[in-house]
Amino acid sequence: MTDPTIGSLRVNGATLHYEVRGQGPLLLLIPGGTGGAASYDGVADDLAAEYTVATYDPRGMSRSILDDPEAEQRVAEHADDAFRMLELLSHGEPARVFGASSGAIAALHLLATHPRRLERVVVHEPPVVEVLPDVAEHRALIARVQATFHAQGLVPAMAVFAAGLKKEDDPTEPKAEIKLPPQAAARAERTMADLPYFVERIVPGFMSYAPDIPRLQTLSDRLVLACGQDSRGELPHRAAAFLAQRLGTELQYFPGGHIGLTTHPARFGELLRKAFL
Repeated sequence: MTDPTIGSLRVNGATLHYEVRGQGPLLLLIPGGTGGAASYDGVADDLAAEYTVATYDPRGMSRSILDDPEAEQRVAEHADDAFRMLELLSHGEPARVFGASSGAIAALHLLATHPRRLERVVVHEPPVVEVLPDVAEHRALIARVQATFHAQGLVPAMAVFAAGLKKEDDPTEPKAEIKLPPQAAARAERTMADLPYFVERIVPGFMSYAPDIPRLQTLSDRLVLACGQDSRGELPHRAAAFLAQRLGTELQYFPGGHIGLTTHPARFGELLRKAFL
């Protein structure tokens, strides 16, 4: 793996840690969940053969420090962080952007608010549950996760959250264990450390976000919505598929499930490169 150039960017209310590899047009990778910049280690080097690849730890995660650790987290502010990265690294030229999960929600807002700065945006399973016809159930899920977190702690809250994300009519028998690549396993400790912040701040702030569908319809020619081949029926997949239907765009399928970027990095990176052509 190529050692990236590391920097920090001062934004409103936070200092962001970012990493840059390669040369060429800018490709900004927005992490989801608690992955941070390291979640792209499996694909960044290959993509850097064609692009200047930049990624970062979202505010409050890992090495990106909040001025106020208790600050409420909003999609618009996270999207503005991504815009500041574009302003810093792309010198006014249109850039390509990829976002996964919660990072995909930030990418959608970025496209809606700064389309002239973006050549193409690929989003993988943004959990935009507000677009679903059964949204009331998912609002109740978010409320249960928060109540459980504050009353019982992280592990019970994550169990409630996982149950709400699973496939409809999912069998109860244990599934085969997913073996993570060594790089992904090595960053598990950092991922776990960020989980309380993710559950308490990111989940409610992002899963209550309603994308501007009329606005995105006018920009659908530069937007690619993607889902995992193995996550059909799961909540993020359902939300992304429904959004694609509302926008009249074709859904693209990537290997693995919601975390296919982590479990199938080589094939995922290959398809991501093609999606930007």
